[in-house]
Amino acid sequence: MPKRKHKKFNRPRKIYDKAIIKEEQALIKKYGLKNRREVWKADYAISKIRNIAKTLITANEEDKEKFINRQKAKGFEVNNIADILGLNKEDYLKRRLQTIALKKGYAKTPTQARQLITHKHVKLNGNIINSPSHITTLEEEKSISSKTIINKDKITLEEKEILEKIKPKEEEK
Repeated sequence: MPKRKHKKFNRPRKIYDKAIIKEEQALIKKYGLKNRREVWKADYAISKIRNIAKTLITANEEDKEKFINRQKAKGFEVNNIADILGLNKEDYLKRRLQTIALKKGYAKTPTQARQLITHKHVKLNGNIINSPSHITTLEEEKSISSKTIINKDKITLEEKEILEKIKPKEEEK
């Protein structure tokens, strides 16, 4: 007998609050999401990670290190429990396959990256992945390949702005 499916998101208490809708619409446009539910899923996933971190505050150092190393392997930039508690839904959205395919230059826009993934043009470790919401680890990120590569010279100004918002700013030495 199959297990009961559970929701993977929590809706906000006030769904039609204007400020919340504006914030969610900005994230949808920036990361090329399908709908508000994907923002809610990201928020729920980060809240689960933060709840685990809260319980580990009183745990021994070995457990804390294991948890921190797991989060580092997922691609989150954390060094201690306080950094994990400071994570937000944008940090989670940056680790999606859709966003990483855009950063690698396989698409011009987030929605085009989503389309490439759903049309099975992106491979991960040699396997076709058709889920744009797949959270990629740092190891998987190295093995992403695609049939298409976008010429960076033919990108419009609007597309360059979108890419600049998503790309992490490199530290100056």
